[in-house]
Amino acid sequence: MKRIIGYTTGVFDLFHIGHLNILKRAKSQCDELIVGITTDELCMKLKNKVPVISFDERCSIVESIRVVDRVVAQDRIDELADHELYSFDRIFKGSDWEGSPKWTALEKEFSKKGVEVIYFEYTASTSSTLVRSVLEQKTSA
Repeated sequence: MKRIIGYTTGVFDLFHIGHLNILKRAKSQCDELIVGITTDELCMKLKNKVPVISFDERCSIVESIRVVDRVVAQDRIDELADHELYSFDRIFKGSDWEGSPKWTALEKEFSKKGVEVIYFEYTASTSSTLVRSVLEQKTSA
């Protein structure tokens, strides 16, 4: 029986329960989970801010989680090229991307390659943005 390879990406800054939930849910739907960690440079380019936790430390944190089989650097946004590199069978994304023009097109391309796109709801109570905001309030008080 073929092993199912899953792939997801993220910044994983200020690691919290929402991150853990996504990784656990992803691993429950594949045999091997590859996680792309967004580099500091790409994060700056995309979000115009540098993560609080360095790239190397974020990689170490995510690598230490037992449901994660492999950590790779995400230094560009090109999911089709990532598929060429990692040959995944399933890609996991947040539900906020579902129905977007980009992901509607990617779903079609991935379907041709036999790749399933699976969307997960975020943990509503926690986000890195919320954690960062609380930390900024506490340090400025």
